[in-house]
Amino acid sequence: MICRKIYQSKLRNSVVRQSICRWFQSSIAPLTPAATVCSGSSGKRIQSQLHFFRNSTTPFCSYNKPNVSFTLRGCSFTTQAAIDLLAGGVIDIPLAQTGEGIAECELLKWFVQEGDLVEEFQPLCEVQSDKATIEITSRYKGKISQILHVPGDIVKVGETLLKIGIDEIPDPIETSDASDKMTSLESDCSGSSDISSVPGKPKIGGVSSTPAVRDLAKQYGLDINDVPATGKDGRILKEDVINYAMQKGLIEAPACALQKLSEVSPLIGGGYEDRTLQLRGYQRAMVKSMTLAAKIPHFYYVEEMNCDALVELKTSFQNENSDPEIKHTFLPVLIKSLSMALTTHPMLNSRFNEESYEVILKGSHNIGIAMATPNGLVVPNIKNVQSLSILEITKELSRLQKFAKINKLSPDDISGGTITLSNIGGIGGKFGCPLINSPEVAIIGMGRIQKIPHFAEDGNIYPASVMTINVGADHRVLDGATVARFCNDWKKFVEKPDLLLLHTR
Repeated sequence: MICRKIYQSKLRNSVVRQSICRWFQSSIAPLTPAATVCSGSSGKRIQSQLHFFRNSTTPFCSYNKPNVSFTLRGCSFTTQAAIDLLAGGVIDIPLAQTGEGIAECELLKWFVQEGDLVEEFQPLCEVQSDKATIEITSRYKGKISQILHVPGDIVKVGETLLKIGIDEIPDPIETSDASDKMTSLESDCSGSSDISSVPGKPKIGGVSSTPAVRDLAKQYGLDINDVPATGKDGRILKEDVINYAMQKGLIEAPACALQKLSEVSPLIGGGYEDRTLQLRGYQRAMVKSMTLAAKIPHFYYVEEMNCDALVELKTSFQNENSDPEIKHTFLPVLIKSLSMALTTHPMLNSRFNEESYEVILKGSHNIGIAMATPNGLVVPNIKNVQSLSILEITKELSRLQKFAKINKLSPDDISGGTITLSNIGGIGGKFGCPLINSPEVAIIGMGRIQKIPHFAEDGNIYPASVMTINVGADHRVLDGATVARFCNDWKKFVEKPDLLLLHTR
């Protein structure tokens, strides 16, 4: 790309064009070029026939039929190579930086195959880092020349994923301008038509869809051109094919359940042979974070909370709920009450820098929620809980849970947490001993709410809804007294949720 920019800027100079013609008329002997590779700042290398003379310092120009070779300030270009770049070329598509600190990603799946025609911004593949799952899209319009990796491979950042043969470079305005000037230059200097008449490559046509969608349409015997498109820019989605097949009476319902069953069936009833499972994605991230957490000196503080008022509040919310898409649970109230307690105990909402012995008190309460997904444990966080209502927390929690299940969490959803809640009560168990999600300094494990007998002050026994919590703290930063006082305040807000109204700003 740098070479092309230099070439275009020089072409616009009429003095340079006249100088080239004068050198041609004087028939100076051509120079011997040396092949090179021009790299753009984005890391995408363009293999071309642009040539450099690193040892040349004096401006000069030479002519050599059928290619016009000239050098300006130490660079020698061939117009044939420039035309080839305009008409087509092979572009290396590397794995770009997907997030801060990400050095590698796992390739989950390809949306294209070798020989497929792709449009700009069309998804090429899906990769997963330690933090999120990301779709890699095409910056070019062209044809898939070569795919260098298969699903399951670990690809380093900057390593080439695939090669695309392009029909034209992405900047049509500059390309047209440079092409017109180049053709004019050749006709003025050489009068030959063997260079300017370069055959163009066929343009990409047809509908926009992925190979998987096309294969699905073939399975149902459908013409992909007849399927109504609902995707962005007229893209045909998998759902479009299924809905169209249902309209034609080819299927009765989407085969999602059968697909899930086919994915799980090899794992159950598959005999008694040993199998090796490679840890990927979130599971690899958990290995790294838990290995780091093992170096932290933990101490645990266990407490019980009476949740009778919380149960009544949740029932009241559900009875007054007019939105069928919102499901009220205990967790949003627990998250809001936790934020209230953190306001008076900011040390638990901090990060510890081991190298500088500094504790950073975080102003925002970005409360992470540990979620078990089919792809492993992930901890997205709800940002700025101190400024959100219980209803807003409920909606954000629902969004994170939905995206976590389909593996579509963004890097922002998983980064920036300040304290973590691990709700094992939804699955079962009284309490657990969770490990801190470094560099945070505290994590809270919550068990299930269960009815147990309690003694009243007069000695009578009554049933109470009790939840056991276990606070795991970094003993390098937090002491037992600080954690105990924090738990007392949090317990007060949970057992008397009406106090949340009193302290809400």
